[in-house]
Amino acid sequence: MEKKRKLFCEISPTTYAIALHKQIITRHIKNLMSKEKFAKIKQEEKLPVLVASSGNSMIKRGPGIDLQLQLNKVDNIKLACSKINGLIIQPGENFSFWKCVGKTSKKNGFSEGRVIKKGQLVKGVGGGLCNLANTIHLLVMHSPLTITELHHHSDALAPDPGGVRVPYSAGTSVNYNFIDYRFRNDTSQPVQLLAWCEDDELKTELRTTMEFPFIYKITEEGHHFHLEENGKYYRISKIYRETLDRSTGKLLDRYLQWNNHSEVMYDYSLIPQEQIK
Repeated sequence: MEKKRKLFCEISPTTYAIALHKQIITRHIKNLMSKEKFAKIKQEEKLPVLVASSGNSMIKRGPGIDLQLQLNKVDNIKLACSKINGLIIQPGENFSFWKCVGKTSKKNGFSEGRVIKKGQLVKGVGGGLCNLANTIHLLVMHSPLTITELHHHSDALAPDPGGVRVPYSAGTSVNYNFIDYRFRNDTSQPVQLLAWCEDDELKTELRTTMEFPFIYKITEEGHHFHLEENGKYYRISKIYRETLDRSTGKLLDRYLQWNNHSEVMYDYSLIPQEQIK
């Protein structure tokens, strides 16, 4: 059998770094050439109407999880939140995670946390920011905002806290700066993005000036774990986004947002046996 030829980025750490730098430069060029308008203005005063809120514990505990990297992740998220909190996205404006947060370097105050590299959880500066990006994504999914860039990775990075499954509890990938999370405000009113930390809890809100006419919900069907031929377990489910009329509660639309097939990246002994099929 012919041996599979390695990609340039797979040859060595040096070629990987070169390929990564190329991706970053390419995105910088695209950003410079883009005619899109990105939100930059923040305000401390909250807009009056709450559209959605979301939050989670930033510390994951379990076998094989490095607590120091978890603590570093908290510091990284706190720093990123300080750059996002209060951002106003006017009608027609775009949100870019990386345009707000900037480069995740030690020089800019970021520490080593857990990142996914070549399908493996490893140390990396700025690790843990996927948690923040995903929490923001949960807000946007409960609003009429238009997602313009989204990258999925495994949403099975750690056991569900307390055994309670939250669809989209993880799974949104970001990597400076070419793997971004972006959305656009196609509504006729401004929205405000709030993100802050209270102890080890990440808190986020999306606010606006008047109630939107629709309500948005996330539902999940067929959730289970499956052992596949490669000897790995995967989380499997279908995640839907539903649109309901605010005044009548009538279901107007149901869209398959993610056909989830995510590799479990924690100790298999922590998978609930009754959820394995």
